Amino acid sequence: MQKYNVSKSSYFYAIGLSYKKADADIRGHFSLSEEGKLALLNQAKENNIESLVVTSTCNRTEIYGFAQHPFQLIKLLCDNTRGTVEEFQEVAYIYKNKEAISHMFRVGSGLDSQILGDFEIISQLKISAKLSRKHGLLNPFSERLINAVIQASKRIKNETEISSGATSVSFASVQYIFNEVEDITNKNILLFGTGKIGRNTCENLVKHTKNEHITLINRTKTKAEQIAGKFNLLVKDYSNLQEEITDSDILIVATGAQRPTIDKHIIQSNKPLLILDLSIPKNVDENVLELEGVKLVHLDHLSQITDRTLEARKQHIPSAEAIIEEVKEEFNGWLETRKFAPTIKALKHKLNDFATAELDTQRKKISDFNESQAEIISNNIIQKITNHFAHHLKDDDVSTDESLELIKKVFQLEPSTKNV
Repeated sequence: MQKYNVSKSSYFYAIGLSYKKADADIRGHFSLSEEGKLALLNQAKENNIESLVVTSTCNRTEIYGFAQHPFQLIKLLCDNTRGTVEEFQEVAYIYKNKEAISHMFRVGSGLDSQILGDFEIISQLKISAKLSRKHGLLNPFSERLINAVIQASKRIKNETEISSGATSVSFASVQYIFNEVEDITNKNILLFGTGKIGRNTCENLVKHTKNEHITLINRTKTKAEQIAGKFNLLVKDYSNLQEEITDSDILIVATGAQRPTIDKHIIQSNKPLLILDLSIPKNVDENVLELEGVKLVHLDHLSQITDRTLEARKQHIPSAEAIIEEVKEEFNGWLETRKFAPTIKALKHKLNDFATAELDTQRKKISDFNESQAEIISNNIIQKITNHFAHHLKDDDVSTDESLELIKKVFQLEPSTKNV
């Protein structure tokens, strides 16, 4: 990346782990809370990392950033989570430069999602970029790349049917409940936690089950009340959690806590209870399975549910990939211009020096010298010359490196050490 003059560091990396190789437990070890993200960004600044974007969802935790070596980014991740370097090495991926750029495009465009065409990750990338910008950790390269990925994602959503039909983890949850539970309309359902997946699941439950026995509990009651008001649902205090679980037939947990919030000791009922854990890290301790009548299903299992809708989406992968290549080509074109920008800038300075010297000479020779007119003419000529060189350097049929060296030699330009 250094040849593109986009960073003081040598390489752009994407490091992380996802559902593809890391199970829910391992992903939980590397999950970052909001406080964890802030701590990581602050540590990155202290370590003189120039640009860094970090995302952490139920399916993946990733860092995109500039570094001399990927271990600088891996250390940031391990220092701010419960994950270890050894665990990371077993399940993680490291992409560099062009591969890292391609990876971000695939992730942001829903092609790398656990459920194909799920575009939730793009909103996460936007939020992460905004947070990095706020902390002074988003350089022009990263900002331009994020915007290009957003553009590709938007086009894929609008120009293909890769996200057609209701297929997401939250919808899969409702599908599973329909398949496993009889007389769903009359069952007592408790939603504990109001994170994004929890809210979407709640909306799908209301829409598809016509159930009027759905109760919401959240540690912060006002958040639960905001969602409940939208769907006309019942809200109970966090202190009522145990008794509400006792009355429930279905418990959906989406709290986003870093440790289990539900275990066997809080369940006092002997009747059948289906528990869906939609959280990373896992929020339900597996010791609940020691209780008779309890069935526990985790997010990863729900994500494996496929139907005709999901199969139909696969037909649109080639169209999505073509859009990515098109947007990526535009981004690479911008990168190429960054490659020769310092030389063009130095050339313009050199031509300005020539013009200034010549204007001084003519000013002394000509008594009625029209300074403003001469400056306009010289500036226009300089602009035309630099534009001509810039167009030449953009030409695919010429060797950019050789042309740059020739320009520097002819005009005796100092090698630029400043990155643009």
